[in-house]
Amino acid sequence: MEWYVYQRGSSPIRKVSRKRRPRFRRRLLLVCTAAAAAGLLWCAVAFNKINSAATASPMIKADAGIILGMAMWGDEPSPGLKERLEYGLQLYQEGKFSRFIVSGGLDRADYRYTEGQGMRNYLVEHGVPDEAILMENESTSTYENLKFSQEIMQREGMTTAVIITHTFHGQRALEIAEEFGYISPQLGVTESETMSMLKYKSREILAYSKWKLQQLFM
Repeated sequence: MEWYVYQRGSSPIRKVSRKRRPRFRRRLLLVCTAAAAAGLLWCAVAFNKINSAATASPMIKADAGIILGMAMWGDEPSPGLKERLEYGLQLYQEGKFSRFIVSGGLDRADYRYTEGQGMRNYLVEHGVPDEAILMENESTSTYENLKFSQEIMQREGMTTAVIITHTFHGQRALEIAEEFGYISPQLGVTESETMSMLKYKSREILAYSKWKLQQLFM
């Protein structure tokens, strides 16, 4: 069926078929379906990536162990951050590096300590000499953790590092370090027994996707 559009005092100026609407809807449905399928495929790829990180083996002795920040709970590191700290202490005691870099800014304006300061306090309480800990307390993201930590390394004449974090976070951290030009960065990753992996892995898929977009413009 066809219908006409008239202007006053004139002949029909356009003829439009009602068949166009169903055709447009079919095309829109196909586009939406393809976009959804592509999104699901990417989520599967990203999920596989964030589960692929592993601790370097064998681990070559490095100049520094960089512990990437995570939330503070008041004056204390959160349970998740303590897991990173405990694993960092284990590697330090095994002689994998001789100095720490602790990296992370202030979570909340009413907190006394930044993530970096909270980590430093924890390590000192567990027997690490204060002079063996270098602190970065301005960063607000993994990208900044590794950027500012690299600046510390360059200032201190250090060239190699073990990046310490959780397994689900390791792949993104390693890729960022490689993008910055870290020399043979190594991962030291630990599984979590305190955090919800459904929550954190879902968030990491989004964070990893954002990183891959950011990487395109670097």
